[in-house]
Amino acid sequence: MFLRRLLPDNFTLTLLAVVLAATLLPASGQVATIFEWITNLAIALLFFMHGAKLSRQAILAGAGHWRLHLLVFACTFILFPLLGLALRPALEPLLGKELYLGMLYLCALPATVQSAIAFTSLARGNIPAAICSAAASSLLGIFVTPLLVALLMGVQGDNGSTLDAIGKISLQLLLPFVLGQIAQRWIGGWVNQNKSWLKYVDQSSILLVVYTAFSAAVIGGLWQQVPLTTLLLVIAACCVLLALALVLTHLLGKWLGFSLEDRITILFCGSKKSLATGVPMAQVLFAGGAIGVLILPLMLFHQIQLMVCAVLAQRYAKREEAPQIAAV
Repeated sequence: MFLRRLLPDNFTLTLLAVVLAATLLPASGQVATIFEWITNLAIALLFFMHGAKLSRQAILAGAGHWRLHLLVFACTFILFPLLGLALRPALEPLLGKELYLGMLYLCALPATVQSAIAFTSLARGNIPAAICSAAASSLLGIFVTPLLVALLMGVQGDNGSTLDAIGKISLQLLLPFVLGQIAQRWIGGWVNQNKSWLKYVDQSSILLVVYTAFSAAVIGGLWQQVPLTTLLLVIAACCVLLALALVLTHLLGKWLGFSLEDRITILFCGSKKSLATGVPMAQVLFAGGAIGVLILPLMLFHQIQLMVCAVLAQRYAKREEAPQIAAV
């Protein structure tokens, strides 16, 4: 059972297959243009569905826990960028400039929504606070991430200003989300009843973006720039970054006197980064083949955080069962 949790899930295996397909059969010319249009529509649908299935009642239930939310936002948008900058003397010489910028981009992203809530639930943390914190982080990221990218990386969208990048992201991600929230009144129940297969909408849009981005990157010489030894170094860098984030979020929650349930929420919401938000944002913030290199650390970090957090959630769940058994 333990080893099974360390193995990649089906989505990660599919993601690897898409990267392989983009390596062997990259889209180019008119085909690439068609894929870009389909990808933009899929991303809009993804965020519309997020808006339609996210319960406003659940968000309001956890909204009052402002100290917890502030700490999660500080970990997501301050602690991670500081870690990325602190690791620069070691990472940039080892990984090269472009992959190091990919690590910085990873540090600037918002937290995940689904997996942060799922792990908090499994570990018996503060679930309403996790829902509110993760959702707010995702929405804040639409505005904060472009600012952080401009500050950390000197990137200001496709050739425009940071405000232009925020405007593009708001149009592509925030507007569909808001429309989904409005439509929730009519389709929210249907979405919740069919979420078992609607998750493939999320996954398909990410796979489309990855295929399009990696196709452009492969044509631009991605795998000549990232040999196996460099890939292993990126994996090691992601492991170090995640370990530091987990330790520091755990210690901050403890030092600030949060309950165990709240500390679990802080751990899982404050240490995770969103592939679902990060990949579409990269489409807007960066141009051409550079996207493939820049999102490579994010893709690796995504799988590592899922495997590590699955183990941690199980440990927390078992730790909380002990007092109940003793009481009986």
